Amino acid sequence: MADKLFYKHGSAKSIEEIAAITKADIITPGKEKEQIENVCSIESAGADDICFFYDKKKKAMAEKIKAKACITTKELVSFIPEGVIVLVCENPKLSFIDLISAYYQEHRPLPKIEDDAHIAKTAKIGKNCYIGHNVIIEDDVVIGDNCIIEANVVIAHGCKIGNNCRIANNSSISYCLMGNDCYIYTGARIGQDGFGFSVVDGRHKRIPQVGRVIIGDDVEVGSNACIDRGALDDTIIGSGTRIDNLVQIAHNDKIGNCCLLVSQTGIAGSCTLGDYVVCGGQVGLADHLNVGSGAQIGAQSGVMRDIEPGAIVIGSPTVPIKDFMRQVAFLQKNSKK
Repeated sequence: MADKLFYKHGSAKSIEEIAAITKADIITPGKEKEQIENVCSIESAGADDICFFYDKKKKAMAEKIKAKACITTKELVSFIPEGVIVLVCENPKLSFIDLISAYYQEHRPLPKIEDDAHIAKTAKIGKNCYIGHNVIIEDDVVIGDNCIIEANVVIAHGCKIGNNCRIANNSSISYCLMGNDCYIYTGARIGQDGFGFSVVDGRHKRIPQVGRVIIGDDVEVGSNACIDRGALDDTIIGSGTRIDNLVQIAHNDKIGNCCLLVSQTGIAGSCTLGDYVVCGGQVGLADHLNVGSGAQIGAQSGVMRDIEPGAIVIGSPTVPIKDFMRQVAFLQKNSKK
């Protein structure tokens, strides 16, 4: 159950209203006016709540449903206990998102510039923005409309932030051009120096990093993630991409549209990822690699060579997933001898 202290909770909704929100059909007749107070998990849902059931592998859990109503699929209706109001939809996961959004709204501060924010005279702030406590916005920064810049954020000179962006507290952004509808989470670091050094007279001499970070529309960057600016070419993050907490993206990397990079993924410099690439947790990529669109890389994999589009690989070094499973089976079989 979502906490009503931290989230704004809407009023109760009728089964009829819920059906419209979730694009579901009401299977149980005569219950259209019944009121639902909250959206809960199967385990916590009570007599005034609604839950979702869409995983056939967990059909035993259906017997434990104590909710007033349940949204499910046609194939799983028979598992719902008697007395529970049943709604059926084609995509329960999407319906869950829509219904949660209807019941709960994340806190959004009213448009305002706090007195202790430091905004350069040459910076331009759009309409209906909130600028939080101790925010620093340097010269020639441009921030679009309806943005939220939370406490202690630093936006360095010349950065451009699009409309409807949210930059969470204690983040820093420099050398960056950002699109619309982006969400940068707490403590993210965007546009810092890339890790570039050259050995000169036996010492590591820093190579100037003079590129930028270009972020598309509808990108999310997780807490404490780091995206380095390019050395010469830009570091690029494609639209719709989701970057989890503690991800490292090095200089000159080019990440395609709608990629998923799970926590602790580390991508060395000058790598190119196509669209819809998925990297599981703790994946590491060596530098100058190409990963084709639609490729999936399993957790804790070490990528040392290019990956073809659509390939599913795992292991260190990575191999096709079927080969990996054969290796595991072989080791398990022979380790018992």
